[in-house]
Amino acid sequence: MSGLIMSITPGKIGELLKVYLVKEVTKDPISKTAPIIFAERITDFLSLLLIAIIGAYTFDYETGLTLGVTAFFIVVIVIISNKKLSLTLLNSFEKIGLIKKYMLNLHNAYESSYQLLRPVPLIKMTIVSLVSWGFECLGYHLILLNFDINFGFFWASFSYAFATIAGAVSMLPGGLGVTEGSLTILLLRKGVANDIAVTTTLLVRVVTLWFAVFVGIISVSLYQKRFGKITIDSLNNMK
Repeated sequence: MSGLIMSITPGKIGELLKVYLVKEVTKDPISKTAPIIFAERITDFLSLLLIAIIGAYTFDYETGLTLGVTAFFIVVIVIISNKKLSLTLLNSFEKIGLIKKYMLNLHNAYESSYQLLRPVPLIKMTIVSLVSWGFECLGYHLILLNFDINFGFFWASFSYAFATIAGAVSMLPGGLGVTEGSLTILLLRKGVANDIAVTTTLLVRVVTLWFAVFVGIISVSLYQKRFGKITIDSLNNMK
């Protein structure tokens, strides 16, 4: 849970902190465990896209954008799943001087990614992710209900998933601004008053994004008590 402290970094890339924490405890090389974070992001997007793409068709909203993002992630998964193609691409990088010295790490990272993104593990992880995001969607639905807004759980799930994807694609820290703007606009288009649209949006972000950061702060504190302090120098020396 310590990685949650980095939820507000662009695309949650800061969650690579977890890789460092694992290395400190188990001594496993970062090239082996970093793909776990990549796999997390892939399954996050797949589960959110599954919700969003069904909603986009049902509510006729930004279908093209949703399909485009979905196609991109499918292509990434197909390339990683095709070992022959992936190794060919990796080997082509050996001609680039700056990358050549990192080839062993890149191969280790690919092997881990390949194991995680095989069909069975990928489906299992996506199901877990779908359940997890489903609870966040439920939280948004409950907030709307408390303001006497009831467009149905499915609409709340679609709008929350769509706004979260928009925020992630923007690569802004935590999707700040884009996610909130998307949620508010979706409500305004449904005729919700401006002040209520803004309030419900802020509330759901507090109980999801910022609550996660709070959990991360507590977890990092507990980690440091057990395994020692995390320093800037140690993070800079990650290999």
